[in-house]
Amino acid sequence: NLMKESGAEAIYWNRCYEPWRIASDAHIQETLQTKGIEVHTFNGSLLFEPLTAFKSDGTPYKVFTPFYQKGCLKKGNEPRRPPKAPKDLRLSTHRGLALKELDLLPTFPWHKKLAKHWEPGEVGAQARLKAFLKSGLNHYKEGRNYPSRNNVSRLSPHLHFGEISPNEVWHAAKQRMGAEGWRKDGETFLSELGWREFSHSLLFHFPDLPRKNLQKKFNTFPWRKDQKALKRWQQGQTGYPIVDAGMRELWDTGYMHNRVRMIVGSFLVKNLMLHWHLGEDWFWDTLVDADLANNSASWQWIAGCGADAAPFFRIFNPVTQGKKFDENGEYVRRFVPELKKMPMKYLHNPWEAPEKVLVEAGVKLGENYPLPIVKLGKSRERALEAFSELAK
Repeated sequence: NLMKESGAEAIYWNRCYEPWRIASDAHIQETLQTKGIEVHTFNGSLLFEPLTAFKSDGTPYKVFTPFYQKGCLKKGNEPRRPPKAPKDLRLSTHRGLALKELDLLPTFPWHKKLAKHWEPGEVGAQARLKAFLKSGLNHYKEGRNYPSRNNVSRLSPHLHFGEISPNEVWHAAKQRMGAEGWRKDGETFLSELGWREFSHSLLFHFPDLPRKNLQKKFNTFPWRKDQKALKRWQQGQTGYPIVDAGMRELWDTGYMHNRVRMIVGSFLVKNLMLHWHLGEDWFWDTLVDADLANNSASWQWIAGCGADAAPFFRIFNPVTQGKKFDENGEYVRRFVPELKKMPMKYLHNPWEAPEKVLVEAGVKLGENYPLPIVKLGKSRERALEAFSELAK
């Protein structure tokens, strides 16, 4: 077998924490140990073990702040520092399979457009971290909310695939924020790594998180079924520019800015009143950083049915959000080019523009750019009325 051919004396691997991977690891470990094979597993994907953060009553946290401050960082506890690279590493001469032999790439080259935006692997991860520490961490606390600014790390896919450890990111950011005096920006970024830990803790303790509402009262919520509306949301054809820009960014790049994820998520589950599973599934299929814990916890958060969730009555208005966080229109004009000539006054609400303005901008509502799929006021009232019934 492979162990004999390679001369290996033991098997080592880093643990993952998705439910199916936990079960798979346990089965593999038990099988190997019954054959007398030595097994060693380690935590290389999280800052803290999910089993180390509990409330005083022994139950898992469902609120982020106490989880992060008391469960993770209790008594000045910090994530371990990454070990230094070994000076001498003995490698097996056994020939494995070449990457091409696995035949993983699709026959239709849809993946090539993603190569314009990403450099997979450890080299790409290190380059992203270096760039973020140089030009993104400063002003992160405020700048992370603006999709056209360079204040997000874009490290999420690299973290998900194990191309860089969260420990390395944590300590590199902490060193940089200390050297430059960017305390508030650095602490905000570190807390985002904490949210990643929180999501994984929730999935570990509540393995049904991807499919079942944490707040059971939402089990009777009257979600609508509207395949046409779902399709328009997926394709970025809702008639709300910031929503459409986000959905097109996702399709073009495999990524969406976090502020915009909240906007498009709120629009789907509250204005369209479509089940959060539909958004969760679409993100799972299209995001390069699709992560079971982050994806399911985030969709439950925006739907109001999860842990420490945004209240259901908090409904993101895509017009006001667009005007506030895409104040120069750079983001919308990049991903919704049919609106690039619209003046800022009407860029995020083109249906309110006078006919003369639309003609000068080359916009024909209902033809080369859609009319709004729903009215914000009425759809908001509909969602709030449905939610009010749950409380009875």
